[in-house]
Amino acid sequence: MINSSSFTRGVLGGVLLTGLLGAVLAALSTTVLGVYGWSLFLFTPFVLGFVSAQIHVRAQTRTLASCVAVAMTANGLAVAVLMAVALEGAICIVMALPLAMPVAAFGAYVAFLGQRDPWGQAPQRPVAALVLAVPLLMGAEAVADRPPPAHHVTTAVVIDAPPEVVWRHVIAFPPLPHPTSLPFRAGIAYPTSATLTGRGVGAIRRCRFTTGDFVEPITVWDPPRRLAFSVRSQPAPMRELSPWGTVHAPHLDAFLRSRRGQFRLVALAGGRTRLEGTTWYENRMWPARYWGLWSDELIGSIHEQVLSHVERLAEAEVRGRRRG
Repeated sequence: MINSSSFTRGVLGGVLLTGLLGAVLAALSTTVLGVYGWSLFLFTPFVLGFVSAQIHVRAQTRTLASCVAVAMTANGLAVAVLMAVALEGAICIVMALPLAMPVAAFGAYVAFLGQRDPWGQAPQRPVAALVLAVPLLMGAEAVADRPPPAHHVTTAVVIDAPPEVVWRHVIAFPPLPHPTSLPFRAGIAYPTSATLTGRGVGAIRRCRFTTGDFVEPITVWDPPRRLAFSVRSQPAPMRELSPWGTVHAPHLDAFLRSRRGQFRLVALAGGRTRLEGTTWYENRMWPARYWGLWSDELIGSIHEQVLSHVERLAEAEVRGRRRG
């Protein structure tokens, strides 16, 4: 029979202690060490899941479901604390949950299995070792200074207009309509317009986003076939959602960095053009494969916004000429 008082103490102890510990560890990694890596997104959730469930099972045998529930609640409390003290916003946390929560559940499962082992009856040493290992791994990642992997995303559209017409709407364009997709409405930055100062190599293209301007010196000017540019400066990739309004989380600075981009125009039969947009970028968040999925998808969506806008403008110009 389950003692309700013991069960309640086990739940509260596992959740409160471990949830606060998780918030402290996350703050250490992001704010002090400037690390968004394996130790934060994988090892920390595992430790929180294991430790919270281990506290929960100390008094008596628990079910796997209750162990996992305590682990999920403890991780949720850590997230709530980070948002309450304005260290993080909702967007990054939502992106991290599919990675962190299964790992936390696995930590709870390991603690659940430990109930059948003498080790589970005296958990102080392994628990202390795991907790101490987290900041050590965070510190190791901070000093490792790994070069971020290079990514590139290419998106294409076929436009019913010749390259000469498309080119004019590539180098600069008037304001875009506001996107309706949820990520952009939630705060992910998206382009609103583009201007060009000068002509040829060395000219400055400014692509205005909802968070500021990308300043893009032109490196290749080959009308109407190719426009390439470097990225001199860029704004934050998003406005974080938070009950406190504006939150400038550490990952908004220099973790997702665009390096260069280009538009390539290919003439097709029938006076049409294949327009390709490519962005080369770096993402300093690990695991790189996981975060690359998010950044590739979001950059591809930004490309689609711009290319669709150019398509509408170029095709409208051609239709106007035909009517005239």
